[in-house]
Formats: sequence, C-alpha cells, structure tokens
Amino acid sequence: MSSWRPTADLDSLKKRAQLLSQLRLFFADKGVMEVETPLLASAPVTDPNIEAIAATRPNGEGEMYLQTSPEYAMKRLLAAGSGPVYQICKAFRQGERGRRHNPEFTMLEWYRPGLGLTALMDEVAAVISLALGSAPPVEKISYQQAFINYCGIDPFTAEASRLQEVAEQHLELSFSSEDRDMWLQLLMSTVVEPALKRNAISFIYDFPASQAALAKVEVDASGQAVARRFEAFYGGMELANAYDELQDASEFVRRISLDHQRRDAAGQHRPAIDRQLLKAMQAGLPDCVGVAMGLDRLVMLACGASRIDEVIAFPLERA
Repeated sequence: MSSWRPTADLDSLKKRAQLLSQLRLFFADKGVMEVETPLLASAPVTDPNIEAIAATRPNGEGEMYLQTSPEYAMKRLLAAGSGPVYQICKAFRQGERGRRHNPEFTMLEWYRPGLGLTALMDEVAAVISLALGSAPPVEKISYQQAFINYCGIDPFTAEASRLQEVAEQHLELSFSSEDRDMWLQLLMSTVVEPALKRNAISFIYDFPASQAALAKVEVDASGQAVARRFEAFYGGMELANAYDELQDASEFVRRISLDHQRRDAAGQHRPAIDRQLLKAMQAGLPDCVGVAMGLDRLVMLACGASRIDEVIAFPLERA
C-alpha cells in the first residue's frame, strides 16, 4: 500500500466519527461541558513512567511540552468553577509505539465534582458499552484481591524478594531489584491483567498508596493505606485510569519531590513544576473524581480491531 494512504479503512473512520458523536450526546445529556485547553504546556507531568515530547517555544527561547494529558489544565478550569467538564483531544508521549500505542493519540478525559468513584465506574461502563454496542457484565475487584486470586500473594505485605520470586514463576527474568512497585507493576501487567475476564468490564480499585499519582490516599476498612483510584479493562486491554482527585497542594508538592528523586535515581530529565496548577490547587480544587480513557482503544473495541493503526488515519510513520 502507498505510504500516503491512511492505515485505517473508511468503515473504521466512519465508526470513529459515529462514536465521537455518541460521546458528545452522552455528556451533553449529563450536563457535562465540553472544553478545550492548550496542547502546548509550560511544564510536563513529573511521573517517571511518562515522558513528554519537548517543543521549542514560539519565540525561540526555551522549551514547552506537548501535553501528555489535559489533566492539569482541566483542573485549573475546575478550580475556576467550571463544574463538570470533559475533553476529547490529542495527547503525546515519548517512546510509546506498538500494537496499542502511537506517540500521538486521542484522549477522552472528564471530571465530575461531587461524584464518587463507584458512580464514576458506572459512567465508565456506560461509555465502554457505547463503543461495544451492548452492555457486558461488570466485575469490581480490589487490587489486593486481584493479586491474591491470580498471583497468590498479598501485594501490600509481600517483600520485594517474594514479588520477584512470583514474577520469576511466570516470566524469564535476568535481573534483580528491591523496587517493590516495579515488581507490582510488572505482575499487574503480565499476570493479573491477562487473567481478567475478557468479556466483562473489569474494575480494579484501591491501589497501593505508593502508586497514588494524583489520587487521594485513605485508610481502608482493614487499616491499609490505599490510593483511591481504579483502572478499567475489557477484552485484555486497559481502557481507563480514574482518581478521586488529590486536593491538597502541599501533598502535591511532596509527591512531585518524590517523582524528582526517582527520576534522578534513574538518570531521567527533571521537569519543572507546573506552578499554574499549584496555584489553582492552593486556590481550591473542588472535591471531584476524574478519569482518562484512550479514545483510540474505544474505537478498537467498536471496530473489533487488534491494532491501533487500524483505527487512526495516519500513525507516526505516515504523519
């Protein structure tokens, strides 16, 4: 096929357009306002697992960054009193290319002041059902129970050496590490996720506090500190990542400092703090939940596609 042509066929592009229309109707019916925020940001996320793509400032002096998600700017709108908002926009991440990844992709992200994580799960399930054309079964399982079921260990108490031992039972490994979160993330992606029901929407909730990112941390009924967040899966794909959003500006700064320490240890670039978001949080971010979904993956579900290239017109190599 000629390199100028799209990799997605026209039927897939029509289904993509149809899904976009359905999503806009879905949020309009719920009174959630569509917004647009800049793709160029003065500061990127600090999460060591995500690398932003830098761009030269329009005046040629210094750098800006293509957003990795609209999260920071949308939270500034929430702090300014926007009420519930959603956005469908481009996001960019360095080095992410594969069967389900393109460095430039489309993000669906929304925030709901006053809503709880359980109600947000219902909305996420409804959005996934829009893509599927029907409502599949839903299962909700805690992070701790998922690891007990599929790895035979308690993720909150197992030592790093035990996590490594379990990983070696499932994978061929040639390295060692004392980083518990690295082992937990490896086991989550290679053992837990593939074991989830493929024909049900699976919600995994209450992650370890060390994986909170910008979620609140609370003590659960068993006395364990957990991050108030969930991830959603269907058909073997991770589709959404949701938080009960952190409101405490001083805790936000503390977590950025931890991210910087991890970046320094790994030899990664240390990005600047987004001071606009910090000011917005100091002014008062409302109590809210928020979720980010990969829109391209929703279209993959709608089309029964196995590769992202089947549902986007021009991936990286044809851009």
